Amino acid sequence: MEERFFETFIHCYFIAFGVVIGGSIIGSIGAFVTGNAPLTEIGRIAVQLRIWAIVAAIGGTFDAIANFERGIYDGSTMDLFKQALFILSAMGGVKTAILLLNWLTQEDIA
Repeated sequence: MEERFFETFIHCYFIAFGVVIGGSIIGSIGAFVTGNAPLTEIGRIAVQLRIWAIVAAIGGTFDAIANFERGIYDGSTMDLFKQALFILSAMGGVKTAILLLNWLTQEDIA
């Protein structure tokens, strides 16, 4: 059964948020073990994880491409609009996570 739009919209936001937060914090453990500055590494890893968090949140690239194809070729503009909103939701989750990490670490990671 297909999930409802609003549920998927919220899931995209929090999946992207969790990928950036979790990946950055867990990734900084490696920096700590190797003697590098973990707070600086949190910021660097967060910036590198941005696109992957969006891809993970929308369910992979092939599903997104299939929905865009259906929207363009089959005239289903609602699917195209929904997919664009899912991507925007994931981008919002990524931005929120980066801002939170910036606030917590007091590093300039933009």
